[in-house]
Amino acid sequence: EVQLVESGGGLVQAGGSLRPSCAASGFTFDDAAIGWFRQAPGKEREGVSCISNSDGSTYYADSVKGRFTISSDNAKNTVYLQMNSLKPEDTAVYYCAAAPRVLCLYITQDNEYDYWGQGTQVTVSS
Repeated sequence: EVQLVESGGGLVQAGGSLRPSCAASGFTFDDAAIGWFRQAPGKEREGVSCISNSDGSTYYADSVKGRFTISSDNAKNTVYLQMNSLKPEDTAVYYCAAAPRVLCLYITQDNEYDYWGQGTQVTVSS
């Protein structure tokens, strides 16, 4: 059974940091692309970042470049999203998703991810 379990969200003041994690199981982690998405109330889901575990390549949305860093620990089958200099507009439910045997480079739509986690709430107060 495939599982993606997010944790590490929370409430933080503007300018603060959080590091949510995504623990994966049930598929070959080492060759998967793992993406982070977020969805705020009343807004469409937004792709935030992606890491290709096979070659370590990473991608970021312009809105988070320079503030967020995605990383992967293949020994723990876990992906992290280090979020610094948080802003109130970063408030959302953050989801991770997995696309086995794919590079982030070739993913163009959200529905190309096969598996999704349940999400973790991130709230940034002003």
